[in-house]
Amino acid sequence: MIRLRPLIAPALLLLGIAGMTFAQAEVSRRFDMAPLGRNGQNALQMAAYLGVAWLLSRILGQLLARLRPHSRPVPKLLGDLVSALLFLTAIVSGVLLILGHGAGSALAGSGVMLALFGFAIRNVVADTLSGIALGLEAPFRIGDWVDIEGLGKGRVVEIGWRTTRLLTRDSTYVILPNSQVSRQRIVNYSAPRSEFRAQMEIKLGHATPAAEGAELLHKALRDAPLIRQSPAPDVRIQAIEPDGVRYALRYWLGRFDHEWDCRDAIWREVDAALRRAGISLPQPPVAMLYAREGGAVPGAGMPASVPVAMR
Repeated sequence: MIRLRPLIAPALLLLGIAGMTFAQAEVSRRFDMAPLGRNGQNALQMAAYLGVAWLLSRILGQLLARLRPHSRPVPKLLGDLVSALLFLTAIVSGVLLILGHGAGSALAGSGVMLALFGFAIRNVVADTLSGIALGLEAPFRIGDWVDIEGLGKGRVVEIGWRTTRLLTRDSTYVILPNSQVSRQRIVNYSAPRSEFRAQMEIKLGHATPAAEGAELLHKALRDAPLIRQSPAPDVRIQAIEPDGVRYALRYWLGRFDHEWDCRDAIWREVDAALRRAGISLPQPPVAMLYAREGGAVPGAGMPASVPVAMR
């Protein structure tokens, strides 16, 4: 339901203007005053335009406040932009009216001027409209940890008219134009819940049976601090390759900013477990190339080729 109290002031202004307009003839006759001239009439009409803009902005503000797309409130930015457009139209129309244009031509002229002004600041308008779209779609909130493809990764600290601001894990302040943010793929690590699953990979040689390697890595993963034990971490065999078996260590984190500390703790536990078991990581394959000394072809009386190891 629309609250009436915020509408009282603009309504009283419009009633006052209407009363002055209709009562000016009677007032001039009773008090022997000259009626309002053309400039006075134009000033009253401009005041009426501003009053209408004020009233409409209050009504639209209340209507937008009641809308909750995706169970989230409409961003205040949208209401501010609509109010600014209404007042700008009223001011431009009033100025054109004072300059001698009729009411219809003043409104039409204000539309043309607004179009030209919008073209001149089209980049700002694009960022602002993108900010409104981000507010309506709400792919992230203040405090969410996000990864905006190709632009930055960090915690959202501000969503403004033109820009979105991130604070990275290195305490670096990143300012991104909303028009660029809206065109990129966004990964939100804080929605719908703050916990998420991460994954690390490691390869062990064929000297260690796959089941034994998976059990050893699983035990190291369970002993690592910071990770969630429910859901339980697990180890999966990714592939059996010529130089070894590749494993995936999967685990759950409660917060995205703990990721680096968790990875460090897991690698320490895995290293300690491998050393206790006497298991070493497979060495990369070595390719043997043969380089002829002096560039000559080996033969009678010629030096033999010299092997060169290439990793």
